[in-house]
Amino acid sequence: MGQRIEVQELRRWSLLGLCASVAIVLSVPLYVVKERLIGEPDDVADEASSFVGRESCLSCHEAAYEAWTGSDHDNSMDVASDSTVLGDFSDAAFEHDGVVSEFYVRNSKHYVRTQGPNGDHAEFEIAYTFGVEPLQQYLIPFPGGRYQSLSTAWDTERGEWFYLYPNREIPPDDWLHWTQGGQNWNGMCAECHSTNLVKGFEPNTKTFETTWTEIDVSCEACHGPASRHVAWAELPPMARPPSDNFELAVATRDITARQQVDLCAPCHSRRSELGDYDHRGGELMESQLPAVLRDGLYHPDGQILEEVYVYGSFVQSKMYRNDVRCSDCHDVHSLQLLEQGNDLCLQCHRGDTYDSYEHHFHQKVYGGEPSPGALCVKCHMVEQPFMVVDWRADHSLRLPRPDLTLEIDTPNACGQAGCHDDQSDQWSVRYYRQWYGEAKKPHYGTVIAAGRNGAPSARDDLIRLAGDDLYPAIVRATALTLLGSYPSDESTRAFNRALADDEALIRYTALSSLNESTAETYVELVSPLLFDPVKAVRLEAATRLAGTPPEMLESYQQEALAEALSEYRQAMTYSLDFAHANYNLGNLAARLGDAATAEQYYQSALQIDHLFHPAKINLGILYNSIGRNQEAEQLLSEVIGADPEQYEAAYLLGLLLAELNRIEEAVEYLGHASDGLPMRSRAHYNYGLALQSVGRLTEAETAMQKALAVEPRNYDYLFALADHYVNRKLWRSALSMADRMIAAQPGNRVGSNIRTMALRELSRN
Repeated sequence: MGQRIEVQELRRWSLLGLCASVAIVLSVPLYVVKERLIGEPDDVADEASSFVGRESCLSCHEAAYEAWTGSDHDNSMDVASDSTVLGDFSDAAFEHDGVVSEFYVRNSKHYVRTQGPNGDHAEFEIAYTFGVEPLQQYLIPFPGGRYQSLSTAWDTERGEWFYLYPNREIPPDDWLHWTQGGQNWNGMCAECHSTNLVKGFEPNTKTFETTWTEIDVSCEACHGPASRHVAWAELPPMARPPSDNFELAVATRDITARQQVDLCAPCHSRRSELGDYDHRGGELMESQLPAVLRDGLYHPDGQILEEVYVYGSFVQSKMYRNDVRCSDCHDVHSLQLLEQGNDLCLQCHRGDTYDSYEHHFHQKVYGGEPSPGALCVKCHMVEQPFMVVDWRADHSLRLPRPDLTLEIDTPNACGQAGCHDDQSDQWSVRYYRQWYGEAKKPHYGTVIAAGRNGAPSARDDLIRLAGDDLYPAIVRATALTLLGSYPSDESTRAFNRALADDEALIRYTALSSLNESTAETYVELVSPLLFDPVKAVRLEAATRLAGTPPEMLESYQQEALAEALSEYRQAMTYSLDFAHANYNLGNLAARLGDAATAEQYYQSALQIDHLFHPAKINLGILYNSIGRNQEAEQLLSEVIGADPEQYEAAYLLGLLLAELNRIEEAVEYLGHASDGLPMRSRAHYNYGLALQSVGRLTEAETAMQKALAVEPRNYDYLFALADHYVNRKLWRSALSMADRMIAAQPGNRVGSNIRTMALRELSRN
């Protein structure tokens, strides 16, 4: 007997999946017959509608125009001039990290002299202002139609220059440097600051021809192209044909709360795009893919951590579940709050109950000033700064939970993120329990935290959370992303159920982690999703089936697959100015067996961002598959050197070194992966086999036991341990493993043979 490290796992082409920021996944065709979606246009009539500009709206909508004028939407972008530039350009200077930037005016044009793309100082002209308060940024034209956003910005409240990344060193070749892709206006910012933005990226020349109909966020950004509406309105009232929505492309009245929230979401969410947003409304995931509560973006309880904007927070809230919408708090044209202070919340909540000391336990006046502790938003909408000076409120409107701070290290409104940052979290918990009692409601944050940490006990809770439609869809989808690290029959059934969920985000996320044992079952589950009514789901289904032998699909399925793959390529081509889109197309080419094209796309991704580790890892896998092992080793080593917590890369490098018969080196990397991937049973298993091959038998047994703890009925693991015990002549342990093998696969004679051998040896003693 004997077991070999599964080096073929390195070659198996189960690529690491789509980049988390832009993965495109799946759905089910059970709801083609659905109620009309957000602002869906009227049949073919709307297809001829075009953008006309706000001047065409003024004669009838003067009040709305006046409210909009001066709003953040109005000031989202403008041509740089003396009237629009707020920063100090009177020969001012600002220094950060040894880099001095000088701001001045010459011949009525605004300039900055600062560090350029090669590290040398140069002069740059300011073309546009970007935003207005609490900070204003400045756009600088570059060759190829690019506009870059300067990382030194103007604080409009304090009246001073500041740097957007004060605690981070960003060299000129870093993707986040103001001259690089992370600060490129055309791809990163433009779509949500102008109306009818067409990015116009040309992949072959890597240039932009970006256009818009209005420089700022104007009427048609929300109401859609209005030419048909204007033509309808210009008719005498008696001559106007009947119209459900006045011939507007997008309905903004008499719509549900969800429809209105989804109408704002394309710009007020952390998401990836599937193409230019045409401002015609419709199902959100037809044009974008909202991020789930991913580690690094959100705290485990769903509170905002990074710049995720509003949508992902608000859809977690009880307010959203009870049909509260954006316009219940914000004027849709001026964007101002409808009321100030607690009066905003008292539109719906009883003042004698909620605006009382018995509810919030804070004096309304403290030290002669209004007490922040008595304000609803201070407890239920914790603020934190983004872009250094831009304080934004968490719109999940959650209860303060200092107990969760102690349990899973999340912020709370009382202490570290709130008013009493000079007190301990235990102090906050003590008062909270004194006021509201000892009992505490379960929170999904504890489940997500356990899943992120790879706790073995988290699996059942993640399954329950993913399948419970009383929880927000974004929370359930997050549970599914974590459940993928817990392979089991129960997890598989949870994913299969999720494929048929009413929520597109759930269907999408389920497919990304679906892992069926046979190709036939996989095709059976995924192929119906090629006909899903939602584009993002349909496209991911296509990528999952790419490379499927034609004989496994019916002719109509083959046609649907080809069409969806064409859509997918188009969607990714739109974003080829980003590393993730090149990476995704590289994955697709690899699935289709086109190694040369896959290599080109992976290399393009790394040219855009040399620290984009997923592309480097998959390029390493590709090189290994075609025998270029030295290059594969170099790439994987670079990833681990740049980020030791890239455990996937460590695992793959360990497998590669084992394939090259460099077992002692393989042990080091496989061990690192085993430590960092607690629920990756194969990492433990292969680490155990490697340890066994170098004679570290006790450690090998421990590693194999870890693999078996994750998948207790996995026959490979049971056999490996049985074989291990046989070779060490540990017959009682071998007998125990043999019994488990027989229970797992009663018809397999291997377990019975080991059992017979063990009993014979035990009888001799």
